Amino acid sequence: MGPRKAADVKGEKRMMLSMRMNMEMIKKYEAGMLLSLLTKEYSRNPSTIGTILKQKEAIKEATPSKGVTVFSSKRSHIHDGMDRLLLFWRKDKEMAGDTITKEIICEKPSAIFGDLMLAQAEANAGKGTTK
Repeated sequence: MGPRKAADVKGEKRMMLSMRMNMEMIKKYEAGMLLSLLTKEYSRNPSTIGTILKQKEAIKEATPSKGVTVFSSKRSHIHDGMDRLLLFWRKDKEMAGDTITKEIICEKPSAIFGDLMLAQAEANAGKGTTK
């Protein structure tokens, strides 16, 4: 049998594991469950489970916003802060009885993200001048 063609691989999707599932795996492993049993229970490759267990400290320390289900290296603490601030903003608007239009919903995350990036740049500049 020859190597797989690109057309064969196209239909396969990469399955991301949720934060909840990662935490469950870590708790079960720390409780004494064997790696081989975890691979059978979650139907995952042993290397996938091993990678999760190697990163268990980072996964435990991560405090994702409500609704964030995937732990991603592309997602920074700024994104989590933006999610939290956006959630607070939305709840304030709902409590005040304000109408939230599609345009406002599209603009607000960008504004919050810009503000957080600016604050981080100022903090980094402040750290560079003080030794």
